[in-house]
Amino acid sequence: MNAFSYRISGVQPSAIREILKFTSDPEVISFAAGNPAPEAFPVETIRRISDDILREEPISALQYSITEGYPKLRQWLKDDMTKKEMFNEQDDELIITSGAQQAIETCAKIFCNEGETIICEEPSFIGSLNAFRTYNAKLVGVEMDDDGMIPEKLEQALKANPRTAFIYVIPNFQNPTGKTTSLERRKMILDLAYKYNVLVLEDNPYGDLRFAGIDVPSIKSMDKKGHVIYAGTFSKILSPGLRVGYMIATKMMISKATVALQTSTVHTNIWAQMVAYRFVTEVDLEEHFQKLREIYKNKCSLMLNSLKFAMPRSIDFTEPEGGLFIWGTLPCGDMNAFCKAAVENKVAVVPGNAFSVDERKPSLSFRLNFSTPTDEQIEQGVEILAKVAKTMY
Repeated sequence: MNAFSYRISGVQPSAIREILKFTSDPEVISFAAGNPAPEAFPVETIRRISDDILREEPISALQYSITEGYPKLRQWLKDDMTKKEMFNEQDDELIITSGAQQAIETCAKIFCNEGETIICEEPSFIGSLNAFRTYNAKLVGVEMDDDGMIPEKLEQALKANPRTAFIYVIPNFQNPTGKTTSLERRKMILDLAYKYNVLVLEDNPYGDLRFAGIDVPSIKSMDKKGHVIYAGTFSKILSPGLRVGYMIATKMMISKATVALQTSTVHTNIWAQMVAYRFVTEVDLEEHFQKLREIYKNKCSLMLNSLKFAMPRSIDFTEPEGGLFIWGTLPCGDMNAFCKAAVENKVAVVPGNAFSVDERKPSLSFRLNFSTPTDEQIEQGVEILAKVAKTMY
């Protein structure tokens, strides 16, 4: 007897999660995770805020709440996004979700009929790809260069797939490549969305973690026709364990998202929302962001400098201006063999095909995370990785 639905039967376990099994070995240095740096968590502040909440308004924190989210947090986010020209009170609405992942999954639920197309960057975030697969979406990957999705290839995909539900993009310090979509490309993506009458799902988990370069306006801030849905999160700037994210879209879209969430989580953890609200209103956010940026700038610089010094020159690495990831590309050969040899020598990296629309497609790339390991682990892990690489290249 087949006990599983056809929607879930074809979805494979995340390759990242499978690789993370190796990291249970304390001797393995993991460059495979995507977690924020442990030293970035404001533990004492969250402890104090939690104590205040449970002392001052415990029932509000422990009782059921409304699906749309904690009103004070929603209003703060609306005000903040209005300043950034990403929220129009007349046309837009905002709902709190259990991390950006739930916002992304909800978009697939409410916008994509079975067999319709979702166009993604190639490569893209495995969590989103798997969410889309559970709705039997047809996934189409669009090749990227250093400026993001290549517009000509995006238009080809739109022409070839008239039943496209939306275009999914991570414009800032993309997971997995660390690339940032240029302003010109963002405008072109939006223009093509207008031309072919499709939506854009803009996923921005890393935008506040820019430690180099100049901020680029969001696609949402340029949208005048209600085509862009924006997914944001507190996971990378506060704590992923709180599971507080949010989604901005037109009022009608958010009304449908509300119904969709009522069938799953009912509402996002209200205590966590209250913690997030107090944090953003009681803490000097710019000072907090500067601390985070300094942490990630130092870790990224350390890993990049170590890679440049130790690795064969034939292996290329992206140089991100923010976020958590570096993307390595081998000149030739078997990337999976390289990743396997690395983990056998106690360093875990993620093979690039884990992030592909078609995981069977050959890849020469692999993802490195610099936020989770310690400085000592970064130096030691790169040294080991270089020894492996030099036996192959």
